[in-house]
Amino acid sequence: MNGIASPFEIQGEEWYTYDKSPRPNVRVLASVNENTYNPSTALKMGDHPAIWTNEHFKARNVYIFMGHHGELFQNKSFTPIFHNPIIWAAGR
Repeated sequence: MNGIASPFEIQGEEWYTYDKSPRPNVRVLASVNENTYNPSTALKMGDHPAIWTNEHFKARNVYIFMGHHGELFQNKSFTPIFHNPIIWAAGR
């Protein structure tokens, strides 16, 4: 998360729910504050990790849970979120 302000904002994040949080099995690097959603929605997931790594595997891995639209690369926070794991995974 080097070079990323806290908190940071992502516009147009894709919103997903899942049946259980991955938190017990991973190291969460960033999570979503669902109270910032605009428009607000009555459906809330609660615990909402958005970026995590699973240290239980030998391979370097990171999961970024923010959608897949090209506009993300215009966001000054998303660019290092995408770039940093590539450098880390490459061992540099």
